[in-house]
Amino acid sequence: MKTRDELIDDLLTLSFAEDVGDGDHTTLSTITADEMGKQRLIIKEPGVLAGVEIARKVFEKFDPSLKMTVFIEDGARVKPGDIAFEVEGSVRSLLQTERTMLNIMQRMSGIATTTARYQDKLKGLKTKVLDTRKTTPGMRMLEKEAVKIGGGCNHRIGLFDMILIKDNHVDFAGGIKEAVDAAKKYLKETGRDLKIELEVRNTDEINQALEAGVDRIMLDNFTPERTREAVKLINGRTEIESSGGITYDTLRDYAECGVDYISVGALTHSVKGLDMSFKAC
Repeated sequence: MKTRDELIDDLLTLSFAEDVGDGDHTTLSTITADEMGKQRLIIKEPGVLAGVEIARKVFEKFDPSLKMTVFIEDGARVKPGDIAFEVEGSVRSLLQTERTMLNIMQRMSGIATTTARYQDKLKGLKTKVLDTRKTTPGMRMLEKEAVKIGGGCNHRIGLFDMILIKDNHVDFAGGIKEAVDAAKKYLKETGRDLKIELEVRNTDEINQALEAGVDRIMLDNFTPERTREAVKLINGRTEIESSGGITYDTLRDYAECGVDYISVGALTHSVKGLDMSFKAC
């Protein structure tokens, strides 16, 4: 299995391959090889900055001689006119890395900003906002990192770091007890230490989940009223996550029921990038 850093390196390799191709012919034809210069990343709207360390990897991978000076770190609240960093060196390298860096910075900062907005709405409560696997193919590591930078939590990175038994697994396995027992047997036989979460649809399934013994129960498409009843029934015996159809406007209603987590696909699947530009000094 590839590490986080290996996956990010693969993403950057692909990004350069699809953008630069056999050469940036505009830059190659208009800028001499020995031309040196400096560009700065300028913020154009309020938000939470994310992706600075990944931007450094972009520049280092393409041209290790580029020098990056950072003024604002990941996680900082930024406003229009702020200068996040400057990069100096070969103008050809600056121009060829610009779009890849901006695509990453804008996307990650948009996710961090959205996450912070959601988490801020839960101020004073124990509930944490979770992301999902509804991410851009190839960019999952970066998008989930952005969620953390914005103050949220990662649910699971992929299919490999948690057992999440959903309705289809239950139906194919023959029931909740059968699915959970099979998962526990699998973990024991393979020597893996993974949490088991179970998606439930009603009170009867909650009782079955508690009897089967899972680490977390996911309340799927429950109303706030039903969620409050479920929290009372579970009574602290396992972690509780709310999921399905929860919006920014209804977020706090669910959190006030006492759940530990609320998973929100909108943190990553339809977020707007934060506006910024990379301009020559």
